[in-house]
Amino acid sequence: QVQLVESGGGLVQPGGSLRLSCAASGSISSIYAMGWYRQAPGKQRELVAGITSYGSTNYADSVKGRFTLSRDNAKNTVYLQMNSLKPEDTAVYYCNADIRTYYHDMRAYWGQGTQVTVSS
Repeated sequence: QVQLVESGGGLVQPGGSLRLSCAASGSISSIYAMGWYRQAPGKQRELVAGITSYGSTNYADSVKGRFTLSRDNAKNTVYLQMNSLKPEDTAVYYCNADIRTYYHDMRAYWGQGTQVTVSS
């Protein structure tokens, strides 16, 4: 059993900042890539940013220079620092991680989602 617990979403004004956190727990053997996706109303879920177990990152063009992804392997946690937020960043943000447990081969796990609303 693996859980991804997200926190840090909320309402922020344009230009503001938020920090999302996602902590993985359970019968974890190894965590590989971790990342964040988002889904706005009426749109498909899209990758926001991803990070490998070695710390290599990639970002969607729309967030480059504004968002920073990092991870703490000792805490099984990934962080998304979001600065200079825009109304178009409004979406439900989902944490994603590729995890191998003591009982199952590697597969993708998802968090429950956290709402980010950017509005004045």
